[in-house]
Amino acid sequence: MFEKVSAEEVARLEALASKVRDELAAAGLPVLAPGLSHVLAGGAEVEVDDGADAAGGVYVDWEASPRLRQCATRALRLRLMDDPVLRRPGEISAAMMHAISAILTGAGFTVEDPNDDYRPFHLRVVAGPPPGTAPGWELRDEEVSMAGWQAAGEDADAD
Repeated sequence: MFEKVSAEEVARLEALASKVRDELAAAGLPVLAPGLSHVLAGGAEVEVDDGADAAGGVYVDWEASPRLRQCATRALRLRLMDDPVLRRPGEISAAMMHAISAILTGAGFTVEDPNDDYRPFHLRVVAGPPPGTAPGWELRDEEVSMAGWQAAGEDADAD
C-alpha cells in the first residue's frame, strides 16, 4: 500500500518546491505551472513526490519544447532510429540539469542526482537555503520608496 508523508511534511515540500520555482524564474528560465499540460509548454518542471519512502521529495525536470517532442515522437513512430532528433530531448535535459544544478546550488539549495531509473535527467532538491537567507532577487529595504521618504543617496533637490 502506498503511504504518504504527513500533511506537515507535504506543506514543507510544497514550500521548498515554490522556492525552487521562484529561484529558477529569477534566473530567467521558463517554469511550468503545476498541473499545466505538457502539450502547451516547455521549461523547468518542479514537482513534489509525497510518498513516505526513499523516492519522496522535490524533483526538477526539464521539458523540451512541445515541437521538439513532437518531432522526436514522429521519428520514433516512423522508426527513424538514426534521426538526430531522437537524441536532442535527452541531450537538452542533461545540459539543463547541469545548469539548473549550478543555479540552485549557487542560491544555497542542496541538490543531488536521484539515481532513480524512473527519473532520468531529474534533480532531487534536498534542502533550501539556510533559514533567514533572503533570495538575491528579493526586494530590498533601500529599494522601497515611501511618500515623504528618500532612499539613501537620493538628492532632495533632484527633479
